[in-house]
Amino acid sequence: MKIYIKNMVCNRCKSAVKSELEQLGLQPLMVDLGEVELKEDLTDEQKQVVNDRFKSLGFELIDDKKSRLIERVKNLVVELVHHSDEQLNMNVSDYLVQHIPMEYKYLSNLFSEVEGTTIEKFYIAQRIERVKELLVYDELSLSEIADLMGYSSDAYLSTQFKKVVGLTPSHFKKVKASKRKPLDQL
Repeated sequence: MKIYIKNMVCNRCKSAVKSELEQLGLQPLMVDLGEVELKEDLTDEQKQVVNDRFKSLGFELIDDKKSRLIERVKNLVVELVHHSDEQLNMNVSDYLVQHIPMEYKYLSNLFSEVEGTTIEKFYIAQRIERVKELLVYDELSLSEIADLMGYSSDAYLSTQFKKVVGLTPSHFKKVKASKRKPLDQL
């Protein structure tokens, strides 16, 4: 049986979910971002217990098809930006269509309707958050970060960064006033 979980965005999330399920005596066969495959089906009572435990950790079971689809889009974007070794040169719409066999227009409209923002804005927010992380680590130049993140130039990255954060990357690096946000709050 597959269950879908909201706000599961990193490897620590996967570990926490797996641990909680095991503590409840359930046997997860596969735990991935936003998705778990269990050995057995859950009763309605078990689903409620699991959901209550997950809510205390900031997660939530997703029952309806549209919400599962939105969560899958979010998880794919997070995976692409934060957990992939691939260069971010690919168009996000192409990436999503490769992984979700549906029309991008449908995904985009559904995402906007449910989330109140576009996939593109969500993608940009994720990229900027990753740029903040790289700036704080102070191991790469702005030009190297721009290249790594698939920006055409460091000037374009700076422009987009300032538009989203309100500071230039160099000013952000100096003051670090704008704290990084958890991925599930973007």
